[in-house]
Amino acid sequence: MKHVLVTGGAGFIGSNLTGYLLDNGCAVTVLDNFATGKRENLAPFADNPHFTLIEGDIRNMADCQKAVKNADYVLHQAALGSVPRSIKDPATSTGVNVAGFVNMLFAAQQEGIKRFVYASSSSVYGDCTDSPKVEERTGTPLSPYALTKSVDEQFAANFATIYGMECIGLRYFNVFGKRQDPEGAYAAVIPKFSAALLRHIPPVINGDGSYSRDFTYIDDVVQANVLAMTSDRADAVNTVYNIAGGAETTLNELFEFLREALSVYDPEIAGIQPQYGAERPGDIPHSLASTAKARRLLGYIPRYHVRDGLQLTAKWYFDNLSAK
Repeated sequence: MKHVLVTGGAGFIGSNLTGYLLDNGCAVTVLDNFATGKRENLAPFADNPHFTLIEGDIRNMADCQKAVKNADYVLHQAALGSVPRSIKDPATSTGVNVAGFVNMLFAAQQEGIKRFVYASSSSVYGDCTDSPKVEERTGTPLSPYALTKSVDEQFAANFATIYGMECIGLRYFNVFGKRQDPEGAYAAVIPKFSAALLRHIPPVINGDGSYSRDFTYIDDVVQANVLAMTSDRADAVNTVYNIAGGAETTLNELFEFLREALSVYDPEIAGIQPQYGAERPGDIPHSLASTAKARRLLGYIPRYHVRDGLQLTAKWYFDNLSAK
């Protein structure tokens, strides 16, 4: 039985990872301060004898050291996400995403952790106009959040060189799926649109809807983390990978797919049209990933087109968001 520490395990991605690992014979410790994670995300695991929750903060070294005890692997998901949040409060985003990240790296190194897999972000590509994005060519970060993720990648490479650690960074591209929070000013676009549609309120699309993203279903992200954690290829470690669906979807197309998926459960949604608002500062116009490197070195193959993922997730949105 492998013992895995999942930081930020009460969050959207972290809780999905936790559930998968427990279902597949791992012992899991979750470290979370519940700043953005939710206790209800961990409720299904509370009675599992192989699940441990540590309520703590990655900015506190003692909490990090406690969490890594006896762990074989770290899946580091804890962060303050959101470009707008980082623009409004760059100091807190930097404290969590950089100082907290270094704390976790150092605690893992001291404990002799076998491998440190961490969440990076497509935002590190910044003003790079290449399409699709390839790992070796990035641009200037366009937000404090993007900068924190870029710095994290450099720290991981530095620790690999100095301490001989095995670190793998996963650049997530617009992840979506069950347990993604629709509330608050910094909600991701899919749960935010879903919550609006289920209230029969026209969602607001920033800009004219032509901006495009590479949306990634949560099960593909779980797959990528497990592959990164377990790969036995020497050339697969101490690098970064794009983790994406591998297809470009405009916000207008996204709205249509989501409306179609949700109208199966609420037919009135089929007639709702979106509204259009101002573009958000710091947003990248287009984002499409090459997943060739992850396929070649990790064996990662995205299994879900955005439309398929939305159809799989729509029932969860309907059950969990329509009453809110």
